[in-house]
Amino acid sequence: MAKILIAGCGDVGSRLAIRLADAGHDVFGLRRSSFTLPGVTTLQGDLTRPDSLSLPDGLDIVVILLSPDGYDADAYRRTYHDGTQNLLQALSGQHLRHVFWVSSTSVYGQADGSVVDEESPANPASATARVLLESEALVRNAHWSSTIVRCSGLYGPERLRLLRWIDEGRPVQAEPPLWTNRLHIDDAAGILSFLIVRSLAGIALQDLYIGTDELPAQQHEVLDWIADRMCKPRVAHEMLKASGCGKRLSSQRLALLGYTWQFPDFRSGYETVIQSLAAH
Repeated sequence: MAKILIAGCGDVGSRLAIRLADAGHDVFGLRRSSFTLPGVTTLQGDLTRPDSLSLPDGLDIVVILLSPDGYDADAYRRTYHDGTQNLLQALSGQHLRHVFWVSSTSVYGQADGSVVDEESPANPASATARVLLESEALVRNAHWSSTIVRCSGLYGPERLRLLRWIDEGRPVQAEPPLWTNRLHIDDAAGILSFLIVRSLAGIALQDLYIGTDELPAQQHEVLDWIADRMCKPRVAHEMLKASGCGKRLSSQRLALLGYTWQFPDFRSGYETVIQSLAAH
């Protein structure tokens, strides 16, 4: 069994930590605030404050799952770039088997509706996405084996942005169609657990995987389905002639490696979200 650190043990990180602990691994979860998780050794520390970091020795795997304290480029740089740099420095001298760094598919600036996979160029269209790409480079240039996992839009029981959109009645772009991509938080944790298990088994991993479900979908189609399923009015469809069409992300590389999605499309994922809300 491996000794694993999850730096940034929030929503996805906590799910991952519990999975790994249940499998018998020695798991450490690091978060800014104090917390408890069953079977997990919890650590309190802030990656933006190197003096607050006290890490265990003899680690095998490190997973870096950061969340910024704001949504502008400065907040992203403090958390993703500087935080990663501080963590890598704190890990210096350790003989890690693999480092996983969770990024975002926002680093792909394509907006023409094209299919995007791991071979597609990452040309960020925003300042925050540029910071993410710079932060990825810190991990790639470290002296340990590493893999970047770029996740699409996360959703789940506590992530209800599209349900709020319907309640607010805001219009949605339907012409030209806006392609969107998403990943249920249980699959985000599942993908990372899957990759860690294969790394520990000595299976060679590639340096980049796109974490997204198997079905890109048009935004208005997703909102219409959710509204119908919840017996609520559909939001108005808009025509935006000058607007982009988004991108269609491919998860084929993960599929070829053998990952099986718990929620392969938005219908299966949002069905469980809706049922959970109804139950409460």
